[in-house]
Amino acid sequence: MRLKRVFVLGASMVALALLTTSCGSTGGPSSSASPKGTITIASFNFSESIILAHIYGEALKNKGYTIKYRDKLGNREIVEPALETGQIDLYAGYAATDLNFVDKRQSVDLEAGTDAQANVQKLNARLSSKAIKALDPSPAVDQNAFAVTKAEADQNHLTKLSDVTAVASGWTLGGPPECPQRPFCKPGLEQTYGLHFKAFKALDAGGPLTYAAFKSGAINIGLVFSSDGGISANNLVVLEDDKHLQQADNIVPLIRTAVANSEVTSLLNSIDSKLNTPDLTALNKSADVDKEDPADLATKWVKDHGF
Repeated sequence: MRLKRVFVLGASMVALALLTTSCGSTGGPSSSASPKGTITIASFNFSESIILAHIYGEALKNKGYTIKYRDKLGNREIVEPALETGQIDLYAGYAATDLNFVDKRQSVDLEAGTDAQANVQKLNARLSSKAIKALDPSPAVDQNAFAVTKAEADQNHLTKLSDVTAVASGWTLGGPPECPQRPFCKPGLEQTYGLHFKAFKALDAGGPLTYAAFKSGAINIGLVFSSDGGISANNLVVLEDDKHLQQADNIVPLIRTAVANSEVTSLLNSIDSKLNTPDLTALNKSADVDKEDPADLATKWVKDHGF
């Protein structure tokens, strides 16, 4: 979900992108398809999405399904239409971002909010005519967050964004260049929390520039993604969004109703119920910082959690 911006591609561009992206791999028997059928699972082009796709896939394979992967298929402008057209059957989505994406395509007002279940209910209302459904949202969340160094948090006794009020006037906020215009970044911090910073430094969205700025002391607080493995690797602390500025971007499986039988639905909901943000962050660190293979990490998670 990491890219919050939504742009809609034309049908021809989507088709071309699908032809030029990875053809994926098969996670089930190669000689013949399982009697239970074949399920094609796609991921976006970042590690967390690949890990989640393979968690779903490994668990389904263990139930007797043939699994085909479309790893790194692309961004949401490619993946979601591929689900609509039946070129894929399943992907791990994000409740608020997927709702905003569908709303944007249908030219309706963006309705995502801070309640994950409400976001999923609205999403299903939009998807029902497309033979797609969103399943239960997971407790695991990957959304915009704001972090400080552990030293800064300890020195100023910071655990939540409201605590920053006492020090904001002397601080520099770091974030992507569009942060001063985005309602969930600088304007939201000002309006929701009353945080008015001394300065703003344009960096990236929770990437290497942001982490470098923390290390050099160029910023005091910065935008990150809540489940990014670089948070712990760089000794940062995410401050609690205690006034609920951010939308609820809980992980949620999006699946074609044609393959969402009771067994598949129950299994995916059970998997999502066991996912949590600390575990997801640790998985991301293993993939992005320690350079472990996302598919191997998924296999271990599935085994460790009894799937």
